[in-house]
Amino acid sequence: MILNALVAAPQISLPTGGDVNTLMLVRWLHFVAGILWIGLLYFFVLVNMRFVRELDPATRSRVIPTLMPRVLWWFRWGSVVTVLTGLWYWMKIVGSDGRNGVAAGLENVSTGWAINSFFLIWTMAFVVYMGVLMSPLGKNSVAVGLTAAVVVIAASWFYLSTNQNGWESNRLLAIGIGGGLGWFMLFNVWGIVWRAQKKMIRWTVEGRTDTPEFAKQARLTKMAAATNFVLSFPMLFFMGAASHYIIFVQR
Repeated sequence: MILNALVAAPQISLPTGGDVNTLMLVRWLHFVAGILWIGLLYFFVLVNMRFVRELDPATRSRVIPTLMPRVLWWFRWGSVVTVLTGLWYWMKIVGSDGRNGVAAGLENVSTGWAINSFFLIWTMAFVVYMGVLMSPLGKNSVAVGLTAAVVVIAASWFYLSTNQNGWESNRLLAIGIGGGLGWFMLFNVWGIVWRAQKKMIRWTVEGRTDTPEFAKQARLTKMAAATNFVLSFPMLFFMGAASHYIIFVQR
């Protein structure tokens, strides 16, 4: 019996058709890039920040220019691939939900609004957050943290409240929030962390790490990275909830 089981051919049947295989490839790339991006984010926040503070100036001037450009390259492009593949897959879900809604005879089926409201709401959320971060209030970590919390909760509420027409699935809405947090975090990576880190790397090489401007860029990096670190947890929750935890039930 055991011998027969060992030599028997496994019952494997690969799906056929270009669309299903393309979707699987996109999801796989999304997972790999996401692990890379969030893994490096956790490295920055939990390991690297304290490590850099403990280095003496001479060692820092050798380590930072060699390490950080390489790490930041994978970090920022990992964020791009994660978000773009996620958006591509999510738009497929939106289209499928819209077709199902039309087939069911539902009214107010607007896949364009489901997508456009995502970009509008979550981009505006980041604009408000960045405005506070760059203002005098940005020196206060409590103010920055409260701003981030308020804007992402408000963005989530607005997205849900404007996309409750009976045809949107739990997957569409959960990723509409989780993916929105990812969109917000992508702006943080490219708009704040990368811009600040480029300056800090250059100034480290030049030995200008004791200037007020260097301290300002370090503060911006720390605030943005800490914000992304905290947001990564609800982002991952909503991504997991899309197919495995039904919380958004249409009226």
